[in-house]
Amino acid sequence: MSHAAGLVRTTCSSGSAPGAGPGAGPLGASSSEGLLDPVYPRTHAAMLKVAQMATLLIAFICVRSSLWTSYSAYSYFEVVTICNLIMILAFYLVHLFRLHRVLTCISWPLSELLHYLIGTLLLLIASIVAASNSYSLSGLVAGAVFGFLATFLCLASVWLSYKISCVTQSTDAA
Repeated sequence: MSHAAGLVRTTCSSGSAPGAGPGAGPLGASSSEGLLDPVYPRTHAAMLKVAQMATLLIAFICVRSSLWTSYSAYSYFEVVTICNLIMILAFYLVHLFRLHRVLTCISWPLSELLHYLIGTLLLLIASIVAASNSYSLSGLVAGAVFGFLATFLCLASVWLSYKISCVTQSTDAA
């Protein structure tokens, strides 16, 4: 058996339904045709996005309903949580309505990866600032805790959804 040089291909997955990656078939060839993807809400990526949106909403509500000790710190926290929530909802809807198959001019896995990287960093900074300025006020502490939880969930989404997989293919024309 010869050990010829192989071709290494890297792919990036956005956590869509199993089997919907590269080489899964022609566009639109799924188990059910239609506007909504009935499989996507049951995937791990979709459930992770829902958990992220819920924790971001709870963090926003906790901070919004509390007395603030530092206006700039908590207004920054609110802006970061709502912007992350809106973007995660947008990506959820893109996958739910199969817009990633229609709008092929956008690299959806790359745009989602960049969103998660930048959004997670901003959320971590906002949570640290919110926690340091909470002065033991229960609503602000709860908002910071949920901010850290949302940060962890966003990191988990980056880790689970965007693993680079190397597939070695033989170049032999057997």
